Amino acid sequence: MSSGRLFCFGLGYSAGFLARALGAEGWPVAGTSREGGDGEGGIRLHRFTRGARLAEPAALLAGTTHLLVSVPPDALGDPVLAEHGGDIAALAGLAWLGYLSTTGVYGDCGGAWVDETAPLNPSGERGARRVVAEQGWLELHRRRGVPAHVFRLAGIYGPGRSALDTVRAGRAQRVDKPGQVFSRIHVADLVQVLRASMARPAPGAIYNVCDDDPAPPEAVIAHACRLLGVAPPPLVPFDEAALSPMARSFYDDNKRVSNRRIKEELGVRLLYPSYRDGLAALLAGG
Repeated sequence: MSSGRLFCFGLGYSAGFLARALGAEGWPVAGTSREGGDGEGGIRLHRFTRGARLAEPAALLAGTTHLLVSVPPDALGDPVLAEHGGDIAALAGLAWLGYLSTTGVYGDCGGAWVDETAPLNPSGERGARRVVAEQGWLELHRRRGVPAHVFRLAGIYGPGRSALDTVRAGRAQRVDKPGQVFSRIHVADLVQVLRASMARPAPGAIYNVCDDDPAPPEAVIAHACRLLGVAPPPLVPFDEAALSPMARSFYDDNKRVSNRRIKEELGVRLLYPSYRDGLAALLAGG
């Protein structure tokens, strides 16, 4: 893939891994955060929130060839589309835009497998907002030719943000809800998928981003405990578990997410096809 210029609306955990990888290869990189300032690796962060547009969008976005959007929608919709959709559509040299969505748009499928053709039936407000945001970006592609791609992400884990860290911090629970599974993706594989799409753009495409091994959350915690050589916490029935309302809402959805498209269309070979592979690498410092 030839070099370009990357701009990230919402340069947080996931976008940061892509930004640093491309920055290390000589790409000019910039992005946004709520506060602005200097990000990790010297990346310049410009302040952006709904109602607080980029100060000079034409100048800041000039020369951008690749643009990543990871800012979540709010009750009013997608703030990046609302504040800067027109500015983005005016970028003559934009070769690729990636919108980071969620597999939550599929809702509850009773543990069945779903692919990108499955109906969108989100269980909660967050998923419903994502459906509308996806439609907005795809409509900008259809109406204005913006090279938008949608990535529906499973639960992201990686350095500093995994079951190993939860166990070490003493916050691990093994919640027992029979039949419940979640899909996951190591952040390094997310970056791999994004880079594969950037090298092979297909504007309007939608991709599920997950590994090969949907699994019960309690099994992931138990495996992390085995790796760390500590006793796993006892199983706690779902109805009795001490979960925040947001954490509890994730259990409303039960599905197995297919990643066939990223393999067949983008040629991706996962570095960590199972949480077992990913946790082992993280324990080893990878």
